[in-house]
Amino acid sequence: MKINHAHRPRLVLSGALAFVLPLALSACAAPTVVPQAAPPPAPKPTQAPPPPPPAQTFKDWRDAPQTVGNWRYEPGVARFGPGEATLFAMACNRAAGTMSLIRTGTSTVPLPMTVATTSDIRPLSADPAQQGQPQLVATLPSRDPLLDSMAFSRGRFAVEVNGLPTLYLPAWAEVGRVIEDCRK
Repeated sequence: MKINHAHRPRLVLSGALAFVLPLALSACAAPTVVPQAAPPPAPKPTQAPPPPPPAQTFKDWRDAPQTVGNWRYEPGVARFGPGEATLFAMACNRAAGTMSLIRTGTSTVPLPMTVATTSDIRPLSADPAQQGQPQLVATLPSRDPLLDSMAFSRGRFAVEVNGLPTLYLPAWAEVGRVIEDCRK
């Protein structure tokens, strides 16, 4: 086969057009937009858990729900709490003629305790228990009228110790029974 060199420039030109033409046409076309992936979220800084909600307050302590638990009685002692746990106890010391109001909790110094009944509100001082027990104790004479107010309070009475949740305790028969045991 014999090649005619006179036609050679035409072949080179048509080859160049075949290469340049698609490039020129692509330059006239609208640019293709490729959506970019969203950047990954920034790592969250380590945070402390949110604080607990504030304790609910009531205009009148008698509107607060009763503390969960039941009274249990054994001679000389009435205990209140959920299951076998004790949140509050009333213990008679017959030999000394006293009744101890015992709130579970710890402190190295005496704390104010307030007992509220439907007929009386009494501020007391609760001392840390002996032998390092996790209890705060306020002691009253066994004939103190506050004890009667607790036994005969309409439905419930409240025990508040600074720094601890207030207890709203039912005035059940165990309260009166331990007081009577102490007065015999």
